[in-house]
Amino acid sequence: MSLKEQLTADMKEAMKNHDKDRLSVIRMVRGAIRQAEIDGGHKELDDEAVIGVISKEVKMRKDSIDEFQKGGREDLVAKTQAEIDVLMPYLPAQLSEDEVKGLVKEAVEKTGAKTPKDMGKVMGLLMPKVKGRADGKLVNTIVRSMLQG
Repeated sequence: MSLKEQLTADMKEAMKNHDKDRLSVIRMVRGAIRQAEIDGGHKELDDEAVIGVISKEVKMRKDSIDEFQKGGREDLVAKTQAEIDVLMPYLPAQLSEDEVKGLVKEAVEKTGAKTPKDMGKVMGLLMPKVKGRADGKLVNTIVRSMLQG
């Protein structure tokens, strides 16, 4: 079953169970997928592209949580975290920080990167491997620390 089919099935289940919060999040992400298909010339997205859309939605929510915390809006933090919790099962298993460090070390060795100026080479090699499986900020931070050390 493709991710899009899974989302549709889960949406129907949320409707039957009167789970309004889950339903609204699934509808929102299906709308984002549909918009990506329209923007891409009406071609159907494969699972990898759908994961990209879902990852983007999760990242937006994580960024929002940071802003809500700065503003002292704990009610919005809880609501946004609940939305992230609905979306996470659709993403591949997330890499641990140690796994990311291992991939970064491997990428640094492959590219021969030595200084922070070489960061683009490392990130270019690394991001396709971790797409949807690790937070870009975490990857960036680890690469930056390895190239400065």
